[in-house]
Amino acid sequence: MVTVEKIGGTSMSAFQDVLQNIIVGKRNPDEMYSRIFVVSAYNNVTNWLLEHKKTGEPGVYVKFLNKGDYKTSLDELLKKLLELNRVYANIKLDIGLADEFIKSRIERAKNYLSSMAQVLASGYVDNQNIYLAAREILSSIGEAHSAFNSVNILNNHGIHATLVDLCGFDDSEPLTIDERIHKEFQGIDFSKTIVVATGYTKGTEGIMRQFDRGYSEVTFCKIAVDIKADEAIIHKEFHLSSADPKVVGIEKSIPVGHTNFLVADQLADIGMEAIHPKAAKPLEMANINIRIKNTFEPEHPGTLISKDYVSPESKIEIVSGTDKVIAIEVHDPMMVGESGFDLGLMQVYKKYDISYILKATNANCITCIIWDNKKGQALIEELKTSFFEVVVKPVAMVCAMGTNIAKPGFLYKAAKALSDNNVNIVCFSQSMRQVNMQFVINRENYHKAIIALNDALCYKQ
Repeated sequence: MVTVEKIGGTSMSAFQDVLQNIIVGKRNPDEMYSRIFVVSAYNNVTNWLLEHKKTGEPGVYVKFLNKGDYKTSLDELLKKLLELNRVYANIKLDIGLADEFIKSRIERAKNYLSSMAQVLASGYVDNQNIYLAAREILSSIGEAHSAFNSVNILNNHGIHATLVDLCGFDDSEPLTIDERIHKEFQGIDFSKTIVVATGYTKGTEGIMRQFDRGYSEVTFCKIAVDIKADEAIIHKEFHLSSADPKVVGIEKSIPVGHTNFLVADQLADIGMEAIHPKAAKPLEMANINIRIKNTFEPEHPGTLISKDYVSPESKIEIVSGTDKVIAIEVHDPMMVGESGFDLGLMQVYKKYDISYILKATNANCITCIIWDNKKGQALIEELKTSFFEVVVKPVAMVCAMGTNIAKPGFLYKAAKALSDNNVNIVCFSQSMRQVNMQFVINRENYHKAIIALNDALCYKQ
């Protein structure tokens, strides 16, 4: 059995736990191999390289984009990465080799960016393509750093490990992402080595251009499909549970034993990604199951996500949501019966590359729920100039999901739980597929609503 296993940034930063719980565990030496680990950068490193994912705080890329002092930023980044290396000295990282590797990678990146800056200054090129290339180069550094260190640590523990560096820093071959992965994995005997691969893959189409910060999961999935893995495993610092333990409490947060790709897509749509939805599709089509495991509870089987699973009993499996969305309602008295009215509305959304999470309509209103960010503000301004009346309201959305909830009573129980806790439903949506009930509520009621739904639908005392 060959598995491909993804380790996220938070888990990578606790690499001693990864070593003990995931890689070594209670395995005999002959059970150690036939595993490929796809690693993310250490926690926060990609934020330093690009920009902070949540706060927007500028990293090296933003400095380069704004013609700032990106070279000094790269030097400061190098100091942080060298300090990170020292964190792993106690688990046998060869500091000298690790420092030499990352110094070389940063210096070459600095040279690439310097050349790009000169080309940009000439005014003869398409700036956008140069900036996208710079983002690709910088993105790759974090994964190369953590992958090199991981292989070094494993080898120093007497575990045979092989580095597969998919970043392409050493070649100029015009390979697609799939072609590079296929080429680099040729000839490896998985039964005799642990493979550690970078979460970033260089390709002519640009993995960042297509998937942005979800690229490591794309690499993970493409490797699993290419080598025909028996299972794809994602190691996280938490279980995929019935609800966020930080909101409902650990004792009421129940690990989900089994679900399907449809439910995983619903989670991704509200930002609670079990796995990037575009990344998961190749696995779904290849009929390769995904298992979500908790790094710090290695004996727990985790959550198995499979293509055709339907719970044998009708139940809500997961309650989730977000309080970082806004409702945009477009009202027009002339909308009634007008064929294609919403086409014009959706064209404005497409112009700003904004996808709605929920859409609800009546005779003369269309309400869409989108993420509350700067891109949304530009959209709103144009909508206000183009349509009769536009109302914008900060809201939250809570969802009740399951593979077998197309039965009478679930909607009633969910709505009653919210009503009993004095939570008003601003808007609601459910498709015919019936795997997800979406309730839009006032933002201040978000935590209360999550607790109410989890107590009523998931947690059984």
